[in-house]
Amino acid sequence: MAGNAVGLGNFLRFPSQAANNGGGSFMVPYFIALVLLGIPLMWIEWGIGRNGGRYRKGHFPGMVSAIWKHPAAKYVAAVGLVIPLAVMIYYTYLEAWTAAFAWFSLTKDYWGQTTQEGMGQYLRSFQAIPKAGDPVFHQSYTPYLFYLGTLGINIWVLSKGISGGIEKLAKIGMPILFVFAVILAGVVLTLPAQPGVDASPLAGLEFIYKPDLSRIGEPGVWLAAAGQIFFTLSVGMGSLQAYASYLSTKDDIALNGIATASTNETAEVVLGGSIAIPAAVAFFGVAGAVQIAQSGSFNLGFATMPVVFQKIHETLPIGNFLGFMWFGLLFFAGITSSVSMLTPVTAFFREEFGVKRETIAWIMGGVCLVFGLGHVHWLQHGVLDEWDYWAGTFGLVVVAMIETIVFIWVMGPDKAWKNIHMGADIRIPQIFKFIMTYVTPLYLLILLTWWGISDALPILLNEKSAGSSAPVSAADTPYVNLARAVLLFFLVTFVVFIRAAWKRNGYDDRKGFVEIATDRAPAEAA
Repeated sequence: MAGNAVGLGNFLRFPSQAANNGGGSFMVPYFIALVLLGIPLMWIEWGIGRNGGRYRKGHFPGMVSAIWKHPAAKYVAAVGLVIPLAVMIYYTYLEAWTAAFAWFSLTKDYWGQTTQEGMGQYLRSFQAIPKAGDPVFHQSYTPYLFYLGTLGINIWVLSKGISGGIEKLAKIGMPILFVFAVILAGVVLTLPAQPGVDASPLAGLEFIYKPDLSRIGEPGVWLAAAGQIFFTLSVGMGSLQAYASYLSTKDDIALNGIATASTNETAEVVLGGSIAIPAAVAFFGVAGAVQIAQSGSFNLGFATMPVVFQKIHETLPIGNFLGFMWFGLLFFAGITSSVSMLTPVTAFFREEFGVKRETIAWIMGGVCLVFGLGHVHWLQHGVLDEWDYWAGTFGLVVVAMIETIVFIWVMGPDKAWKNIHMGADIRIPQIFKFIMTYVTPLYLLILLTWWGISDALPILLNEKSAGSSAPVSAADTPYVNLARAVLLFFLVTFVVFIRAAWKRNGYDDRKGFVEIATDRAPAEAA
């Protein structure tokens, strides 16, 4: 669960969002969103998932239908299969960047590119989207090669199952991630004052964590904080629910839910906030670090950090190893998340059609490859940004709203509260019952309404692009429309499969499913 939650957003997106939104000003609504959105949704997802497991349903349509006995329930929940598949496809490509740059660091391939501009050119060369006049550093097949390798590792792990593959990966990857992060944070925070820079790494920490109410009244800061909570905890993705479906009613989810959130926040706030921004501040000052963060989290991670490591290497000749550790921890953060994303889809075909796990994994790997190559090839046309917005941002809130309404309001607040406490090792403070019943749904409704008006509608009308505030260009419009058409195709395809599954298995929407033994997890967990 923690491996699923800890991802690229902890070390790339969080520092950028914090710097863009006023540092200390961002952290106030961030922690409020954690308490009112993140932690309640963590319990809701564990609850709705474990409840689904009582009926051998490890996928979102089954989980929702197990509670809301209505013919429309399974179709409304189809989005819970589309989102993890879509995110898996483009997220694995981003993950491939980290694997590539870990190798480039170890071999000193980018050594000599000691400026932001130079590393920007190097990054664009790897992405195969150079600007006019940019030097060429890589072969045209390089990004495809790393994408194939990264996707192959993901699918191989997924084919081995929960305990045989994903759990083993987490047991290896998570400790390595934390060791690398602690070492990097220690090196960064002990950097001496740099010539010509009037700020130390500690000034970076002060910028992020010092309480600051100067921008607390800006709605955009609150929206950014809530969005980061969704992204970092992986709520609304469908994978946490799928994992929870393998738990029995004797298993604790109250303490484990808060432990998962705590592990993630340690990785993000304590470690993620102690590396990129303090390092950038040490060499470029606070103003320079903010400017870099405003250019995007990928520029911060892939263009700025390699420059920092080269500068460190001038006095401490381990810069390439520090670079390897930085991109290595990003890779492990990414892969422990990405291997979980196809778990709901795997559960759907395994439970409803009896397809073997290995067969599903490699078929879905082929699907990811076909559509993922489009992201590699058309990166400059905004295809990835489009999917990241609709599936990886807006869609997460849609799923969260569906599961909150179904688990809390359709099941009933009292029954949902009792469900969460089955086998619990702790008693959750009673105030959270009120929060999950009223505050969390209201918070989600405000987010959906605000984003719908300010972002979703303008993006849908191409008045602004998913990756920036600029309108979609005429050259990019066909690619953006194609990206949306593919997402719609996924949705329609899953609706057809859901209908076929219900007909094949003779489910009665009004009667619901037959409950299996509640003192053990479904066989798929074995």
